[in-house]
Amino acid sequence: MNRFTKLLMAGVIALGLTALCAASETAAATEPADALESKIVRGPSLSDLVAYGYLHNPMVAAAREEWKGSVEQYRVDTAHENPEIMVEGMYMDVPFTASAAPDDWKVGITQALPFPGRLGKAGEISEAGAGISRLKLDVAVRDVTAGLRESYQELLYLGEARRIAGLNRELLDQLVKAGETAFTSDKAALVDVLKAQAQSGQLMYDALLLGELESTEKTRINSLLSRVPDAPIGPLSDEPPRPVVYRVEEIYPLAEANYEEIRIAGANEKKASAMLDFTRYMNLPEFKVGLSYGFEDEVKQYGIEAGFMLPLWPGKNAGRLGAARADLEKMRAMKLGQVNETRVMVRDNWFRLQNSERLIKLYRDDLLPQAAKAMETAELRFRQGQGSFSDYVEVQSAFYNFQLALARAKADYGKFLARLETLAGTSLTNRGTSEPSGEAKEGAK
Repeated sequence: MNRFTKLLMAGVIALGLTALCAASETAAATEPADALESKIVRGPSLSDLVAYGYLHNPMVAAAREEWKGSVEQYRVDTAHENPEIMVEGMYMDVPFTASAAPDDWKVGITQALPFPGRLGKAGEISEAGAGISRLKLDVAVRDVTAGLRESYQELLYLGEARRIAGLNRELLDQLVKAGETAFTSDKAALVDVLKAQAQSGQLMYDALLLGELESTEKTRINSLLSRVPDAPIGPLSDEPPRPVVYRVEEIYPLAEANYEEIRIAGANEKKASAMLDFTRYMNLPEFKVGLSYGFEDEVKQYGIEAGFMLPLWPGKNAGRLGAARADLEKMRAMKLGQVNETRVMVRDNWFRLQNSERLIKLYRDDLLPQAAKAMETAELRFRQGQGSFSDYVEVQSAFYNFQLALARAKADYGKFLARLETLAGTSLTNRGTSEPSGEAKEGAK
């Protein structure tokens, strides 16, 4: 076997191993996505949807790439300017002397040198910019997660409401039959029977409307997951309401420390401060050095040059500093405004969360059991000829409405809890664990 054959075989083997490794990496990358897709079709949990959204949401991908670009920008901003090479040539028709050659030429290279410390300040600005981009990535992950949590709760409510409407329609149909029988024996008024029939039709309309809203909510979830609008989503796992273990006074400092918009405002303030320091360096001289080599009048020449840019105009320098100071004060004011706005959002969502919790307790522990008991009593009295059919229908309607109100309150509780935890940047139902932030998720990935 000659040397060429050996090299050819080695190349074929290397290509084969490379292709095998590439195929293995592709399979490893697609396997989690395929597994999550299968879970979503069979019946996902909230964590399955969040994991899928993190991998596929285009806004998260865009924010991730923006962050990568800002990291690369650091290397650009902290590097020296490229050197400048100059080639000069001169051709003279009439030489000064008979023996002098008419061609002169020179090659030179110059390099700009900033004032010591200027590149370091430029790097601080880039670092602050990269930090802001990283926080924007966290915001994108947070918004997708919050949107999925709210849609998840809404979809649970719509499914439960449609189930309640179906059960109550079956019950109401039985009432209608009982009413029609009672009407023939003069034990029920015609208007009450017609009212029960109208309520049955209303329940059928409610079920239809809830089904369409359910499809709309699934489309919203598929949009967040970057799936086709009608992609199947299996039955959702139940998310029972979890009590909040923090007081609102404890949530304020959590939000001020973790809410991404406040952290971005703080990063903008840091960037403006670095920009102010950098502006001071812009008012200092910049240097330039160079070397040259060439021939002139048949004489070999070596050259060296040095110079500097003198920021001579005080008005221009003072204007730059004034603008940088104003921008720094602006960022400080915007951060304070964001803190104030966040406090209002915390208080507003805290009120709505507490109100939803009160409604859950009211309907679950008081009104709904009373309505169920009243419906049994009304049915018993109606069958014994002691109560009216109208009372029976009214009690059934109240029972249906209370069931819907309880389901609505549970969904609202889940939504406002998601919003409050978004502001706090941590789980509020367990002091021992925290919700993974976008940064943690990115690091885990």
